[in-house]
Amino acid sequence: MADSVRYSDAELAEFKALISEKIEKAQHDLELIKSAYMNDHNNGTEDTSPTFKAFDEGSAVMSKESNSQLAIRQEKFIRDLKNALIRIENKTYGICRVTGKLINKKRLELVPHATLSIEAKNMQ
Repeated sequence: MADSVRYSDAELAEFKALISEKIEKAQHDLELIKSAYMNDHNNGTEDTSPTFKAFDEGSAVMSKESNSQLAIRQEKFIRDLKNALIRIENKTYGICRVTGKLINKKRLELVPHATLSIEAKNMQ
């Protein structure tokens, strides 16, 4: 692949800073999700009727399931961002894996872990 079909080192450094910032925020968010998932504090349902306690327990299970799903998505997002950092180091970042063309800079600013251009995405 020719060097002319890639982002400059300066542009790659900008993307690296953007992605590193997003990783830091995503890891912080993941910790919040995990702490919510691990929260086993009793909110005082022992003095309510058994019917309400059953509803509360069902709600807690649903909440844990949704938090678990959020944690899985967040972990995948972090993994995708880290893979983008590897592509920056390899100087292949921002190149569409289908068309081989540069992905639009605005797209990469919004979705820094993108590996497909809009053109390739529309072909799917």
